[in-house]
Amino acid sequence: MIKQLSGNEAVAYALKQLNPDVMGAFPITPSTEIPEYFAQYVADGQVNTEFVTVESEHSSMSVCIAAQAAGARTVCATSSCGLALMYELLYVAASCRLPITLVCVNRALSGPININNDHSDSMGARDSGWIQIYAENNQEAYDNVIMAMPIGETPWVRLPVMTCMDGFITSHAVENMQLLDSDVVKRFVGEYKPENYLLKKENPLAVGPYDISAYYMEHKVLQAEAMKAAKARILEVAAEFERISGRSYGLLEEYRMEDAELALVLIGSTAGTAKAAVDRLREKGVKAGLVKIRVFRPFPGQELAKALAGTRAVAVMDKSEGFSANGGPLFSETCSALYDCKERPYLINIVYGLGGRDVTTGDIEKLFGRLANIAETGDIGSVYTHMGQRSREEIA
Repeated sequence: MIKQLSGNEAVAYALKQLNPDVMGAFPITPSTEIPEYFAQYVADGQVNTEFVTVESEHSSMSVCIAAQAAGARTVCATSSCGLALMYELLYVAASCRLPITLVCVNRALSGPININNDHSDSMGARDSGWIQIYAENNQEAYDNVIMAMPIGETPWVRLPVMTCMDGFITSHAVENMQLLDSDVVKRFVGEYKPENYLLKKENPLAVGPYDISAYYMEHKVLQAEAMKAAKARILEVAAEFERISGRSYGLLEEYRMEDAELALVLIGSTAGTAKAAVDRLREKGVKAGLVKIRVFRPFPGQELAKALAGTRAVAVMDKSEGFSANGGPLFSETCSALYDCKERPYLINIVYGLGGRDVTTGDIEKLFGRLANIAETGDIGSVYTHMGQRSREEIA
């Protein structure tokens, strides 16, 4: 079935098809439409979901934790400062091994206050123990939500899953969507059968107890092992999803990388712009390519190193600022992934698009021009730079 939907509509429709038991909801731009659309499904009796309206995003995640711990499939959606307000509870959800599905519509964090897109919100939560999957477009946003539950609910994973899409760029833009039949989605996801939960009278348990030093580290190691195991499960679910949809997904996507000498590494909707630039450069004989990171947690380090093995110069594009004085989070992960390689490309970091600053195909082509110069001369210049900001003179 083909429909024209915005990203928010597509995600809400996917949630309708999943028919979760509970949704904790609090509005925040640009994710507000998701619970709005879903609330209409609830009001019309199209889902059997308990829709819980709360007083804050912190409370929204509290609802999700309680419901999932009780054995209910639980979802929510948020953005920006809403996700930041949940930070304390994101760690609780992950450490309690509760496979909640959260849709993060990426938006810049305050301050200053800004409602436009960058990745500072989800990147701020990157080490909270959640699986993170990013979408380039509306179709991927829809597909990722459907795949999230079979990934997170797997017994040897049992981790919450954050599916991310770019605010306004993806969430509000309308595209032609290929939607699955609801019965197909229902069979694909299956029935949720938690092994242990609060309402299971045969096996009383506590959730979120005080963890003394004699046990805390062991529990953290179990979380770490679950995140490692998630890589294989993500690929298994993707293969199963391809059989019902015809759409193929991996931990990352290689675009025109078969003989690429110059490459970008990036996340999200900018991949569409960069692909257009790569195509134009290929027409001019430039061996350009890109690697789009789809799954940021667990990070596909070995896979990325393999994808970049034949390149000479690479620019890692971060749509969030790490404030480390050494670059953004994606750059840090990429450096780590390439560290043990015997032959490494020249590597630079470009922080761009903060607070919704536009990036064009022309910007991307200029960046490839810099990479070509680096590959030819070996002169990297500044490893960590920003792209698209105005000078002080221009601002004045």
